Amino acid sequence: MIDVLVAGGGPAGLATAINAALAGMEAVVVEPRPGPVDKACGEGLMPTGAAALADLGVAVPDGRPFRGIRYVDGPHRVQAEFRDGPGLGLGVRRTALHTALVHRARDLGVRVVRGRVDAVRAAGEGVRAHVAGGPEQGGSELSGPDLCGPELCGPELCGPEPCGREFGARWLVAADGLHSPIRALLGLDLPSGGPRRYGLRRHYRIAPWTDFVEVHWAPGGEAYVTPVGDDLVGVAVLSSERRTYDEHLARFPDLLARLDGPPATPVRGAGPLRQRVRRRVAGRILLVGDAAGYVDALTGEGISLALLSARALVGCLMVGRPEEYENAWRRLSWRSRLLTAALVRARRHPPAARMIVPAARRLPSVFGAAVRSLA
Repeated sequence: MIDVLVAGGGPAGLATAINAALAGMEAVVVEPRPGPVDKACGEGLMPTGAAALADLGVAVPDGRPFRGIRYVDGPHRVQAEFRDGPGLGLGVRRTALHTALVHRARDLGVRVVRGRVDAVRAAGEGVRAHVAGGPEQGGSELSGPDLCGPELCGPELCGPEPCGREFGARWLVAADGLHSPIRALLGLDLPSGGPRRYGLRRHYRIAPWTDFVEVHWAPGGEAYVTPVGDDLVGVAVLSSERRTYDEHLARFPDLLARLDGPPATPVRGAGPLRQRVRRRVAGRILLVGDAAGYVDALTGEGISLALLSARALVGCLMVGRPEEYENAWRRLSWRSRLLTAALVRARRHPPAARMIVPAARRLPSVFGAAVRSLA
């Protein structure tokens, strides 16, 4: 029986599998998409996230360090450095991050197979997971020759040809994204309430003008600017209003003036962003990454929290106390959840929204403390 079966091969899922392999556990990742996988993402790793990546032995060849966060609202701007934190943040293309994680997982013997976990059931001291989209449906391995076969999931499940239909594991980790099918299958979703916010992202082939991540504020939305290379910046817009990317960007004329030249990548979108979850542990199934719950992309904590949570999750499995992962996740995420929720609530009230950046400018020590707390 496999030790850890991970549903989802994004950063959260691969980090979970890498942590498990480093702890001496056998890990298999099930992912339906061929790599490298791209998605709408701010693409910024806070210093703790960058440090967690290094602890995994993951080397990202491409990326751009950044040293703090800057808020911009017309003539008002305020910034804070990570100087009291563990180091620099890292802006990195999602595809480059995914490729580096896949290579590290492969080096550690993690199997990554094509398919999608579409059913799970308890089975004694473990779980059984049905995987759709095996080789007979056009799937193939992402990283190595060890696609499903008798040597992997047992002769009672596989015939002479690879099937990819069912796996047995001691633990199943759902890392299948913002709208996690496994989370829904287990009945762990809660109503989100409030306005629905969405994110859109595109890249521009231009040298970064700053070594800060910039959050630009305007009525109705924010633009999140991350340097991800020496000649590339990512610009994500966040809003509860359903408009095109260009319509959103037109609300930021100063930023738009900097984005000289045609875009380098197409627009990608995600949402609604807020996802409430009853709990993150259900028997032998655990949730990690966006599947574990999400407030908003505004503070840019998604990938960093996923990496830290993956490490905590595997630590709980190693000591035989998976139920402690719930509290570990809450401890890791409470600052981010609290600050992000407060900013999103303020966004709903125009007078309060207009005061966010001016207030941060008047109280730079408070703003700096908040940034370094998240870092």
